[in-house]
Amino acid sequence: MKRYVVLAFGFLLLIIGHGMGLFSAPSESYMQNVGRIFYVHVPTAWVTMVTYLIAFFFAIRSLWTGVQKWDAYLEATIEVGLLLNILLTIQGAIWAKPTWGVWWTWDPRLTTNVIMFVSFLGVLLFRASITNIEKRSVMTAVGSIIAFVNVIIVYESVNWWKSLHQTQSTPNTVSEQMHLPLRIAAFGMLFLSIGMILVRGKIALQRLERETKVPDLPSNDDKKPLEV
Repeated sequence: MKRYVVLAFGFLLLIIGHGMGLFSAPSESYMQNVGRIFYVHVPTAWVTMVTYLIAFFFAIRSLWTGVQKWDAYLEATIEVGLLLNILLTIQGAIWAKPTWGVWWTWDPRLTTNVIMFVSFLGVLLFRASITNIEKRSVMTAVGSIIAFVNVIIVYESVNWWKSLHQTQSTPNTVSEQMHLPLRIAAFGMLFLSIGMILVRGKIALQRLERETKVPDLPSNDDKKPLEV
C-alpha cells in the first residue's frame, strides 16, 4: 500500500510543479514561452541520472550479498531509468526544434545520452538471455556497474567537450522565481519514479521467488499401487 501512496504523492507534486511552470511562473527572458519546457525537461534529466545512481547502488548490494531482493529491485530500477531516458530524449527533441532549428544533432550531450540508454538496455537484454538465476544476477549487477560509467560521461559531457547544450542547471544558474516550480516538479518526478520502482520491484521479486521455488514432490503415501 505504501508504494502506491508514494506513487500518488509523486504524481500530485508533478501536476503542481508542471502546472506552476507552464502557467504561473514567468517566461524565460530569451526563449519566452518555449522555455517553459525547462520545468518538465530538467526534472526528468535530474531524476533519470538519480535513478541510474540508485541502480548502481542496488547492483553493488546485489553483487555483495547475493540476495534476490536487490536483484529484483535492480531490474526494476533499470526499467524505470530507461523509461525516464526515453522521456528525456523526446523532451529534448521538442525543445531543440524551436531553439536549435533541428529535432536532433549529434551533440556530445545528446550522443552520450543515447549511449547511456543503449548501455542499460543492453544490460536488460543480456539479462533476459540468461536462464541460470545466480549467473543472471551477477551479470546484471556487473553490467549495471559498467553502464553507470556512461551516466558520469553524460553529466560531464557539456564541460569536457564543446557543446550546443547548456551546462548543468542549478539554483545558481536560474532566476529565483523559477526555483519553487522547478523543485516541486523535481521532487514530484523523484517520488513518482521511486513509487514505480517499488511497485515494479515487488512484481519482479515475486517472479523470482516463483522461479526459484522447488515444486513439492508427492510422498510415498500418496502413490497408489499400479493396477494390473
